[in-house]
This record gives sequence, C-alpha cells and structure tokens, in this order.
Amino acid sequence: MGETVHKLAPEKLEVLWVEYKENGDIDAKNDLLLHYGYLVKWIVRRMMPKYNNYNEYDDLVSCGMIGLIDAVDKFELKHEVKFETYAVTRVRGEILDYMRSQDWASPSLRKKITAINTAYESFESKYPGQQVDQQVADSLGMPVEQVHKVLNQTHMFNLINFEDALGTANPEAEIKNRDEKTPEDELLEKEKKAVLVEVIDELPEKERTVITLYYYEGLLLKEIADILNVTESRVSQIHSKVLAKMKTKLEKVV
Repeated sequence: MGETVHKLAPEKLEVLWVEYKENGDIDAKNDLLLHYGYLVKWIVRRMMPKYNNYNEYDDLVSCGMIGLIDAVDKFELKHEVKFETYAVTRVRGEILDYMRSQDWASPSLRKKITAINTAYESFESKYPGQQVDQQVADSLGMPVEQVHKVLNQTHMFNLINFEDALGTANPEAEIKNRDEKTPEDELLEKEKKAVLVEVIDELPEKERTVITLYYYEGLLLKEIADILNVTESRVSQIHSKVLAKMKTKLEKVV
C-alpha cells in the first residue's frame, strides 16, 4: 500500500515559509512539516533495509521527524540553498545519532556477522547467480529471518562508521563557513574524494554496480535487488561490505 504524499505547489510553499518565518504562524509550520514529511520517509527507506520481523522503520521515521522539525525551525530564507538540501543533512544526522545510541556491534553480533559472511561467500561460489539465503541459514542453524536481522544490523553499523569517517558536515556550519575553509580543509576533502573514487574503481563488478545504483542513481536497496536478481538482504550485505572498505581507506587519510 502506497503512502499518501502531501505536496504543495511552489507558490503555496513560498507563502507558508513567509507566514511562519515572519509571523510565527504555527499552522503554516504544520503545513510545511506535512509537505516535507516525504523526505523523512525517503531517507529512512534508503538508510534502513526492511525485513520481516525486524523493522524499526517507525522509530527511525520518528527520529527523522524531529530532525525535520529542527530544520524547519532553523532554516533561514536568506541562505541561497534549497531547504531540501539543508533538511536532508539534518534529518540524516538525527537518525544517525539514534542509531549510534543502539548496540549495533556487540561481541555476539560480530561473531554472527563473520559466520554469515563466510557462509555467503561459500555458497555463492558453489551456486553463482543464485539466491542462497536459505542455504546460508540452514548451514548456520538459523531462521532466514534471523540472518536478515543480523545483516540489517551490520548494514546500519557500517553506515554509522562510514558517516563518521566521512565527517559529514553540520548543515548550518556548511552554510556559514563554506567560504572560510582553510587550504588544509580543502586538501583533505579532495583526498577523501580521491580515495572514494579509487575504492569504487577497484571494486568487483557486482559491488561497483550496487554502489553506483545506490549513490549515483538514487535507487533503494530493494530496487537494486530486483535489478541484480538477488535478495534485498544480499544487496544490504554488499553495500555494508563496501562501506567498511571505504571507512578503512578514509581512516588512513585523516
């Protein structure tokens, strides 16, 4: 079942922004939040694979809405930046803060991650191009749903660590200080970008395809899974693995 999207015409949005920012109209603010709510759901769907019996979607949407409210409150119309660009960074930041507060990397989880990754590599070498979730689960004596749960946690853990290594900027600081970066800051950013390009170029074909479709084409993990004819859990695993590689490389730059 599709979700209802409440989008307003650009002219109406301009009026609402003025009414809220200049007059403090709470009804205008609520209309803005209703309009931009789709951003939160889109971000959560991209950040978090959804599996049966393991779904924190509603929790992450709630966190994202807190970020959206904060973005609406602090956004200044005088800045020459689209609100969507500003809001996405703030919403992602709020969600990542929540994810950091969870126990994504307990010793038992790390052990399961290693066992599952090893099993996938083994079965995929025996049955190339086939979905092997059930074989992996059976070999480990785990339900498929439990395998998916671990992969989801792995994905989120690596996503958090990758974002931390990347050093995602605070949106307000980015707006205010974009012209105040030192030559050292500019050089570090260039080095990070060069490292990421190098890592992507060296990836095996399937891993490079996942990263390209996710980051450059903006597809969801489920959509990528359909294209590659694999399960969403497998795409999540590939994505997570690449993030871990990128994080390791980035840490050598900083």
